[in-house]
Amino acid sequence: MAKSRRSTKPPKTPEFDPAAVDALLGARTTMAELDELFRQMKKTLMEKVLSGELTHHLGYERGGSKPDGQENHRNGTTPKTVLTEDGAIGLAIPRDRAGTFEPRLIPKHARRLPRFDDNVLSLYARGLTVREIQGHLEELYQVPVAPDVISTVTDEVLEEVTAWQQRALEPVYPVLILDALRVRVREEGTVRIKAVYIALGVRTTGQKEVLGLWLEQTEGAVFWHRVLTELANRGVTDILIALVDGLAGFPDAIRTVFPRTDVHQCVVHLMRRSLTYVAWQDRRAVAAALKPIYRAATLAAGEQALRDFAGSPWGEKYPTIAPIWMRAWDQVLPLFRYPLPVRRLLSTTNAVESVNMQLRKIIKTRGHFPTNDAAVKLLYLALRNLSKKWGQVSRDWQGALPHLALLFEGRLTPAVD
Repeated sequence: MAKSRRSTKPPKTPEFDPAAVDALLGARTTMAELDELFRQMKKTLMEKVLSGELTHHLGYERGGSKPDGQENHRNGTTPKTVLTEDGAIGLAIPRDRAGTFEPRLIPKHARRLPRFDDNVLSLYARGLTVREIQGHLEELYQVPVAPDVISTVTDEVLEEVTAWQQRALEPVYPVLILDALRVRVREEGTVRIKAVYIALGVRTTGQKEVLGLWLEQTEGAVFWHRVLTELANRGVTDILIALVDGLAGFPDAIRTVFPRTDVHQCVVHLMRRSLTYVAWQDRRAVAAALKPIYRAATLAAGEQALRDFAGSPWGEKYPTIAPIWMRAWDQVLPLFRYPLPVRRLLSTTNAVESVNMQLRKIIKTRGHFPTNDAAVKLLYLALRNLSKKWGQVSRDWQGALPHLALLFEGRLTPAVD
């Protein structure tokens, strides 16, 4: 007798009855009436889910018999208004006699559904102020939203920031780029300018990762020793190349914590300083004219390219640029020790400039931050949004990896394997 084959077809979807929709809509024709209908449907659905949760908790259906020996039972409902993406909805939250029921759909003491918090954080991460967010949410939900509610939602991010700042890191980072942003923070009744230092690492897989951010008024060997020790304590055992821009005390600190790391002048920072003096419409052309300097095949060719730029029309139009490179030339020299694929990786502006540009755009919308925590919250949320787009590995990395494995023999192999 042949065995019957089990059907692999998906279960048939119940046919949709248009008459049911007609009965549900009734005489409602305007958008306002339809919106109200959807709100009522959502309220009914949520209350049914909550009732189902309580049934599961108690172990018997409404109107049914309690299990033997069980004293706990249904005990009416409690009215509660929650904020959802469709506005405020009044719900009847079921409760039990013993008070042991913990709803999962709407936890105790919660006045907002997760989607509401996501909307607040999304707006905050894009640089909107608390008052701007308040106005937007009141238009969206059609109910008053107190500024304290918004602050409460964003303050909850601080725990996530702490966990992120303490998370374990990769053992080896071929490239570490350190960058700084200036923010204004109110402190003791005075608005002070502080620096936020951002450590951007390139993993052995070629993907970018922000290792952390630190807010300080002054930098020095002690500060950088603390930062680098923190990275070591979080699992980093080796950094091949660190790209910096004249950070006071950094070379001494890194020689103490990571003595085998090569420290170089970051070409990205050098380009940024150069283009500061260039009119916006000329920046692309001037950047292209500077490229032969750091892409030259040899040191002598690089020096000649710098002289050629100084005597070119762009060099004469912007005479402050060539001296910037000349003053930093001793820190640029080590770049020529590497083959072109590695130099392309180290000089690419994509890694740090895209991060810097996005963060500066967000910071510009703020006059100043009321506290250090407020600045850190905003920058962290912005970085979290940016990092979601960092899945792709650049071709520069793919070309540089074999050279790095050879130049830093034995230091990259464990992570590559």
